[in-house]
Amino acid sequence: MKKKSFVFLISLGLALSSLAAAPEAPALLKPLPQQGLAATMSAQILTRHHYKAQPLDDAMSEKIFDRYLKSLDPEKLFFLQSDIDQFAAARTKMDDAIGTQDLATPFAMFNLYQKRAQERMIYARELLDGSFDFTDKESYRFSREKEPWVKTESEMRDLWRQRVKNDWLRLKLAGTTDKVIKTTLAKRYDNSLSRMNKLKSEDVFQLFMNAYATSVEPHTNYLGPRASEAFDISMRLSLVGIGAVLQERDELITIRELVPGGPAARSGKLKVGDRIVGVGQGADSSPVDVIGWRLDDAVDLIRGKKDTVVVLNVLPAAAGPDGKTQTLSLVRNKISMEQQSAKKSIMDIKQASTTRRIGVITLPTFYQDFEARARGDKDFKSVTRDVARLLAELKKEKVDGVMIDLRDNGGGSLAEAVELTSLFIGPGPVVQQRNSSGDVRVESERGAAVAWDGPLAVLINRGSASASEIFAAAIQDYGRGIILGESSFGKGTVQTMVNLDKMDRSARLPGADKPKYGELKMTVAQFFRVNGGTTQLRGVSPDIGLASFSDNESFGESSYDNALPWVQIKPANYQVLGDMKELLPLLQIRHESRVAKDRDYQLLLEDIKDFNVQRKVKMVSLNEVERRAERDARALKTKEREAARLADKGKGDKKTTKAEQAAAKLAAQDDGLQANERSLADELAAEKARKDTRDVLLDEAAHILGDAVDLLQSNLKLADQVTPGLARKNRAAQ
Repeated sequence: MKKKSFVFLISLGLALSSLAAAPEAPALLKPLPQQGLAATMSAQILTRHHYKAQPLDDAMSEKIFDRYLKSLDPEKLFFLQSDIDQFAAARTKMDDAIGTQDLATPFAMFNLYQKRAQERMIYARELLDGSFDFTDKESYRFSREKEPWVKTESEMRDLWRQRVKNDWLRLKLAGTTDKVIKTTLAKRYDNSLSRMNKLKSEDVFQLFMNAYATSVEPHTNYLGPRASEAFDISMRLSLVGIGAVLQERDELITIRELVPGGPAARSGKLKVGDRIVGVGQGADSSPVDVIGWRLDDAVDLIRGKKDTVVVLNVLPAAAGPDGKTQTLSLVRNKISMEQQSAKKSIMDIKQASTTRRIGVITLPTFYQDFEARARGDKDFKSVTRDVARLLAELKKEKVDGVMIDLRDNGGGSLAEAVELTSLFIGPGPVVQQRNSSGDVRVESERGAAVAWDGPLAVLINRGSASASEIFAAAIQDYGRGIILGESSFGKGTVQTMVNLDKMDRSARLPGADKPKYGELKMTVAQFFRVNGGTTQLRGVSPDIGLASFSDNESFGESSYDNALPWVQIKPANYQVLGDMKELLPLLQIRHESRVAKDRDYQLLLEDIKDFNVQRKVKMVSLNEVERRAERDARALKTKEREAARLADKGKGDKKTTKAEQAAAKLAAQDDGLQANERSLADELAAEKARKDTRDVLLDEAAHILGDAVDLLQSNLKLADQVTPGLARKNRAAQ
């Protein structure tokens, strides 16, 4: 065996032998000098320039204290009441900690949390050496957010006994042997400790500063240097690296996805599931062992400057811990994150006497490479540019209608939302902004040309927020298209990025590295629809609603305790392009008639009903007989569905039922595993199942748009009512 391989095996053995090793006490984390200054600078900005500026006083201190505790221990599984009492005096001192740049108290709170967490995990490990009586009539409350803090250590130990017992029972019901259960849970608790011990000062500071920022307003955040870099990458959709999506699994950096066209994919030497165990800089370098590293630390080594060489030690996916590693060199290059770019597809929708071709453009985010645009790069990345190109392609492919899929699109660039809207409405106001002084500014694209003037629909869900809501609201207010899905998130505020590095005026020695302070994402304005209303709190309501799993009480703007209220201002001066009031009732009737007979859609409604019932459950039985009865009932229901599907096929129904296949996977019996404990193949298959379920709604939305095309083409009078303004705009432009 080569020396390098031997060293690797020792390292890997140490990483995987943690099941038997006694955990080390976590190192006490301390604030870095620059963090105190970053806190003070942030406070100066938030108290003076925020849209909802509030003083940093004792009242704000109490909010910060409570929010910080909640972020540390949301389910009240670690701290005792006595721990909370220990820091009671700090409840009105968080403002002083920020103002005096003395962060000792918030770090002390975190260090105690980390100590308690280690104690709980050690106790959980000890419980695995005993046994559990699953004949007892006992229950475990797994949702504890609204519960009081546990008062005594004995009560806490009993709570964790129930928690571990539930973990064991879930695996037992899945058919796992006691030996495997013990190994699985031991590794789970060890991994929790390992992740906790990898936390750094930057993580603690970001957690504390976000407790402050979100106490001001829900969409104000502090981003540490690493988080700031990740945000920039998400907006420009590019980075320099090898083109691999990585994931930490069992202390090893695992390849989850290869980006098409990237160095890793082009090499042909890497595949999904391979583990990166060493990283070197330069063709002749010796790779540094990265086993057990934090994912972002390993990523920092793998990324680098364009055209430089990175050397990787790789343990193949099929190899065991003692497998032979491979060494390869890759040249870093600019990677375009195409999975987050706009994409198109075409759906053929069968109507009574014809087939309608519906073009679907999916937008995961409103992206723009701000830096490239600022420096005059003619080819800067932009969602509007990409969509304009896709619309031109769809026109050549002679689609009958276009649907913009904004589901789970959390927003992005406000400028892109305005420019994208103009592709469908032409020149005119898109959104109104009001700043903290009450000044209102109308955002519009005066010289915009219409890229698509045909039938249009926008598909939204509860995850559609901010820029997505600006676009959907403008399309609705102009009468330009049909809004389908469910009410959107309700985020009607505008944020700007404040680079704290640029605010630092402190002197330093020549040649000394300049500290990095991070950035503030701060709310500076509220946006309003052109009709004078706002999407804040209420979101955009669909013209035709579709089935939804969303829980408005726990997700969306209305779930925040300090969200800005809904208000209204004067409408902008805009020209309505169409009137949907004659069309929508006809589409609603067709929609209801179709889904009543659609087995896929009815199955989805049944799943939603079951999900809503389960969502209200906060406690589970720890009695094996009771839990088996619940499991068997779910299994019987799934079996009956499959039998009904097969019976339908026997009657000549040849329709492919993606929804039923997806539902069967999602309704499969609880395997008792956490996501990172399943095989990568199983995890990717589960993602595919979730996508298939989403396709049911996309299919129905496409049918609704197909109905609109059918009605408009068969009724010229109706068509003239729906889009007369756009026709006039086109004639005027010509």
